Amino acid sequence: MTLSSPLQTPGRAAIPLNVILLLAVAVHGPLLLMQLPASSYDANTHMFFAAHYASHWFSPWNDKWFGGFSQTTYPPLAHQWVALFSHILGLTYAYMVVQLIVILLLTAGIYRYSRLWVDERAASYAAIAGVLLGSLAMLVYQSGQLPNTMATAMALNALPYFYEWSRRASGASLVKGVAITVAGAAAHHVTLLFGLGLFAWPVFVLALLDRRNDSDEASVAGVISRATVFAAIAAVLIAVVLLPYFIETFQHPITQQPIPHGSRDNYLKNTFSGLNFWVIPYGTLILALPFIFVRGTAVGRLRPLFFGWWLTTLIGLGGTTPVAPLLLSFRNAFNILTFERFTFWATIMALPLAGLLAGELIDRFHARAVVGLWAAAVFSCAMGVAWMTIHPINGAPFRVDQVISFLNRDDHSRFRYITLGFGNQFDRVSTFANAGSVDGTYNSARLLPELTAYGSAQLYNAKYYGTAGMDSLRAVLKHANQYGLKYIFVRDRFYEPLLAFAGWRQAESYDNGSVTLWTKEDVPPAHKLEFGAAPPPAWQGVMWGILPVGASIFAIFSVLGISDRRRAVEPIPFPAPAGEPAFREAK
Repeated sequence: MTLSSPLQTPGRAAIPLNVILLLAVAVHGPLLLMQLPASSYDANTHMFFAAHYASHWFSPWNDKWFGGFSQTTYPPLAHQWVALFSHILGLTYAYMVVQLIVILLLTAGIYRYSRLWVDERAASYAAIAGVLLGSLAMLVYQSGQLPNTMATAMALNALPYFYEWSRRASGASLVKGVAITVAGAAAHHVTLLFGLGLFAWPVFVLALLDRRNDSDEASVAGVISRATVFAAIAAVLIAVVLLPYFIETFQHPITQQPIPHGSRDNYLKNTFSGLNFWVIPYGTLILALPFIFVRGTAVGRLRPLFFGWWLTTLIGLGGTTPVAPLLLSFRNAFNILTFERFTFWATIMALPLAGLLAGELIDRFHARAVVGLWAAAVFSCAMGVAWMTIHPINGAPFRVDQVISFLNRDDHSRFRYITLGFGNQFDRVSTFANAGSVDGTYNSARLLPELTAYGSAQLYNAKYYGTAGMDSLRAVLKHANQYGLKYIFVRDRFYEPLLAFAGWRQAESYDNGSVTLWTKEDVPPAHKLEFGAAPPPAWQGVMWGILPVGASIFAIFSVLGISDRRRAVEPIPFPAPAGEPAFREAK
């Protein structure tokens, strides 16, 4: 008979983190080398932001979308690192390299976060599952959410330092944890406002539960006060680093009509949304849900993790339950946010428990369990990647080089343009064309009334938003002269009758006739709009160019240069809390 703790997986050694990181490179490296994220929803948007920083590092004002907008509406760290690498690798490969680095940081973060809850062996299994996580594949290859994955990786790596500081008052942990937290906030604001809190409160409760396990027992007041100090220092530094963002948000709060998004649906009524935003991201991790409920509720030390996971899961279900609409009712947050990120966070929270399950299955079934677990994990990742082919987000590929060339010659950049039917190729056009557009992809930055008054997103997808989308397009066409809108590039004949009726005429065609150019003769050159956002002052541009990337560099040097009180490889014992059985009999 052998004995084991309910938090441990006995009998086999943990898989080294270095090996797991090599696995991450082997899995995601070729996919990124093939530039799979380039056809995702948001990757081209982030490359558009990065291209601006590459040319105008200290000037966040961008004339190319919405008649002009400030990029201080979005934290810049991910874009700035892409911009820095782009001078060596080019824009697209720079994005892929930064995404690969983020995946490696996320893998290490999942291991370190899991190590708070379970032993090294289970944590190593959790990290392997993280590499092959369906929700990660969806966010990287379908959604293209580089800032979200970067900020999540930062949060996961910061939380062990927060735990160590709260328990033992380690000054090195305070500096490292705060530095990484601030860097993560500089990458993504939604992860700062929601994700960090969802991950942090279970860790705070864990620090309270574990306070008696030290030789110098910590008091409840001590843990609470140190956690408060950590949060206060991080909040002040974040407020300084992201001051231009908070100023812009205060001056121009989001007041536009809600834009529909499938992640807010009731997944029981809209089965496709449920498949796209829950089943495929969870993948075969769904099979572990009974174990997560049983073990997570049975072991006191795992209950904070279980309840954190359960809350995050309910929010990630969007409109399926009343939880998300109720908790996010303030300032119309439910109709502004999208919820695939919450499901991503929930799957990460489930991984420590999934690692325990994997260890127990391997101990009982040996090679059969290893084969089955590998097959399940690979299937989850493969389905996440293959979903782009099963459910493509773009039509047939086409070339936009001639469109860009037209906008960059013969003073055509004096006028504005829009595209219709271009999908995310609009982002590529706007990245390399000198002309500006009244359209744009980052909806939170738009202020034009023709765009904010209707519940539709981009003009280039107007028909997919029904009446709201077409009304928005008609309003923009009506005010073409006011905006200097002279050129419309069309790749969907659905829009041509509307353009002809509104007084536009076809002038040229490109890409073997698949793209046509429509113009309007009486349009004056574009000028600065009298309403909307104003360029931020120069001091904000200097702050924006120095502090976010500076915070990330400081975080790197603090982790590498400040030694911990205890060695990183030293195992930290996690005995069961008093009053619980410390061991159970292994079957």
